Amino acid sequence: MVRAVLGVMGGSGVYDLPGLEVTAEHEVATAWGAPSDTLRVGRLGETDVVFLARHGRGHRHSPSDINYRANIDAMKQLGVTDLVALSACGSLKAELYPGLMVFVDQFVDRTHRRESSFFGAGCVAHVPMGHPVGPLLQARLVQAALDEGVAAVRGGTYVCIEGPQFSTLAESQTYRTLGYDVIGMTNMPEAKLAREAEITFATVAMVTDFDCWHPEHDMVDVAAVIATVRANAAHAARLIARLARDFPKEHEPCPVKSDRALDGAIMTAPSMRDPALLAKLKVVAGRVLVS
Repeated sequence: MVRAVLGVMGGSGVYDLPGLEVTAEHEVATAWGAPSDTLRVGRLGETDVVFLARHGRGHRHSPSDINYRANIDAMKQLGVTDLVALSACGSLKAELYPGLMVFVDQFVDRTHRRESSFFGAGCVAHVPMGHPVGPLLQARLVQAALDEGVAAVRGGTYVCIEGPQFSTLAESQTYRTLGYDVIGMTNMPEAKLAREAEITFATVAMVTDFDCWHPEHDMVDVAAVIATVRANAAHAARLIARLARDFPKEHEPCPVKSDRALDGAIMTAPSMRDPALLAKLKVVAGRVLVS
């Protein structure tokens, strides 16, 4: 069995993890460049935890400029088996109010500027994304929310836009018509890359606003978002602490095989694979590239 290591990706307003007993900070070098910040390694209770501020401490990186591949590669290097993404988002439904946590289970990718795969010319791979969230990891988050009295709902679709601008009214209304639940700027390609790296992934979408569609609420702005994010951060800390307290010591095999996503995924014949790309893939895909 594989030892479970819980990764936590902190989003807007979540630049540290209260309660984490930090034992080391790692400036991890990756084949894809530098991660957003140093990675803090420690323990919450009896669980090994790796924390990374997605935007960097001080919020230095725009959603479109985050090096998502480096972030996921670094998590993989430090042994992360299960990754929880804490992400501020806007609500596209009246019942999903600011302050609520939404454990989404689907994503729609509307980004267009970002590197969304570790693979490419010289080594082509196609991983399944029908069920992008690990159901056991999500269920543990749901239970942690119930145990801590954190207001949350299970299920929903997160549409990821490029940003850094917020939506136009026409865009917001379109996403509502399509039935999406929340809108954010960071969970794609994060979820795709986690799947390629065989890390089980789940999102805690922390609602901060009603985007710009709601006629009874002001247009979304940074000040309003940050005010709600600060309130949400305390709930997120309690949620993650409870999750870690009850987390298994060994990684649970994922029912949707997120932890075996590369089985049969690589299409390029061994003799045609690019050695330079293979070297870069060693961390995330070494399990299946071993000859």
